[in-house]
Amino acid sequence: MAQIPNLDNSPLNLKSLRELSQRELINILKNIRGKKCLVIDPKLSGSLSLIIQTSVLREHGAELRHLSADPIQTDCTKVVYLVRSRFNLMRYICSHVHNDISKGLEREYHIYFVPRREVVCEKVLEEEKVHHLMTIGEYPFYMVPLDEDVLSFELDFANKDCQVDGDTSSLWYIAKAIHKLESSFGVIPHVRAKGKASVRVADILSHMQTEEPVNSSDMGGPEINTLILLDREVDMVTPMCSQLTYEGLLDEFLHIHNGSVELDASIMGAQQQEGKKMKVPLNSSDKLFKETRDLNFEVVVQVLRQKATSMKQDYTEMTTTNQTVSELKDFVKKLNSLPEMTRHINLAQHLSMFTSKQSFLARLDMEHTIVEAQSYDICFEYIEELIHKQEPLVSVLRFLILLSVTNSGLPKKHFDYLRRELLHSYGFEHMATLNNLEKAGLLKKQETKSNWLTVKRALQLVIEDTDTANPNDISYVFSGYAPLSIRLVQHAVRSGWRPMEEILKLLPGPHSETKRVGFSSSPSFDTLHRSSEAADRLVADGRRSLVLVVFIGGVTFAEISALRFLSAQEGMAYDMIIGTTNIVNGNTLAEAYVEHLV
Repeated sequence: MAQIPNLDNSPLNLKSLRELSQRELINILKNIRGKKCLVIDPKLSGSLSLIIQTSVLREHGAELRHLSADPIQTDCTKVVYLVRSRFNLMRYICSHVHNDISKGLEREYHIYFVPRREVVCEKVLEEEKVHHLMTIGEYPFYMVPLDEDVLSFELDFANKDCQVDGDTSSLWYIAKAIHKLESSFGVIPHVRAKGKASVRVADILSHMQTEEPVNSSDMGGPEINTLILLDREVDMVTPMCSQLTYEGLLDEFLHIHNGSVELDASIMGAQQQEGKKMKVPLNSSDKLFKETRDLNFEVVVQVLRQKATSMKQDYTEMTTTNQTVSELKDFVKKLNSLPEMTRHINLAQHLSMFTSKQSFLARLDMEHTIVEAQSYDICFEYIEELIHKQEPLVSVLRFLILLSVTNSGLPKKHFDYLRRELLHSYGFEHMATLNNLEKAGLLKKQETKSNWLTVKRALQLVIEDTDTANPNDISYVFSGYAPLSIRLVQHAVRSGWRPMEEILKLLPGPHSETKRVGFSSSPSFDTLHRSSEAADRLVADGRRSLVLVVFIGGVTFAEISALRFLSAQEGMAYDMIIGTTNIVNGNTLAEAYVEHLV
């Protein structure tokens, strides 16, 4: 199965965005005639694999290499670097050029910055006296469709960059990506933002529209009705909880990277390839995965069991009775889905090894206890025990962040004690990690009373007796906890944020609500949701109105599942596209703050 996702069923024409990115990259290669060595920044290779196949790059004369400190081994006289604007990558390129010069090799060098060139990078090239040898360009690759309803801006460290390092350049990139969407699909008339970074992106977006106006009159009205911008720091509780959807659990334990997981071939039943790694694509092109990805994992196991039983019964009937040609044809069609069935049975079996462990079940219990905010002492002692047992540092940090965020910090004596114990257990080099978390406000001394209980009750974040098999609420994705972020979206699309003004004030950062100038003829968003019938009448070509929800600082697969669930509910007359700086889980978010000493 192709790793590149099929985008035919997207509520927005994401295929056209992908094709534009393909054309722009192919044009770069065409403009450099003959054979060339294309040296790709390893961080970009995964993103590029979702828009273009390597065979297409080779067809246009490209010999592929990954950028590293090691000199380039190639016979090509033309070298093309495709890199992000990063200081350390410039050092690699400079060393390659110096190495070539020392060997008397004459080569033509091209650098294409993704998505745009930065002055600081060109200064490095000038200091190293190689700038004059370079032909410099840009490859404006601002976003990649991960699936038919998910766009990633591929900004892995946006959270830490903004909160710890004070580098807000990622906010410009996010605004630019949305502005590019608007140039294809029209200016979005309604913008709602919550959080410091989100309000800033909304402001940058307005300036961009003033400086580089998009003319929507040629497009017959905007395709996206509303943009909702949410900072990750507004809700750091959700990603610190263990996701319980099928796709969420796959990410928690196997880490989904660019729409696939890499694992031992033996896990997937290829015993003859034991010890070898294999990539398993996970996107909506796989019909069974599309059907099960958003379900609570308990239900997925039941679905797979039912499908396997049904196939077994069909096989028994085929071998014991005379079948017509038509019936044979139907059975063969079912057999075509056998590889998908086998794939997901193997994956589910592998996941069950983790989810059935007592340590995992104890973890879930403790997460729910912290979210309930009723038994602080029990939670504190649990974390203390994890530190003394030297459980993986990232696991401990997840709990610490969760406890700190739900309590507006830790009492001073506990804060000092846990910091000291953590440094004794994991090494004093992690002082920088703890400082990063404190600077980001994720682990701090308690100075004010916590708002968490008020927010939890007002937004009904904890639902008792959640029916995971037949859910009627988004809380099924965490078996009883409704993600705060998605509750905010739920209110934003149903009645706007004005009725919940007081609750928004209890959450981190400012909020804003803007109606973009020149759209008085466009129906108000609140009007769109008075009833599903009215909303459907307002969309001229029969399509449902479209909401773009952008997460600044990352989104979890469980939150994506919750948004899909919301969109599918009867009476909800809108489709959703999710935009995000990157896909995250509690481990990857906590890991971003860990300082690794060189």
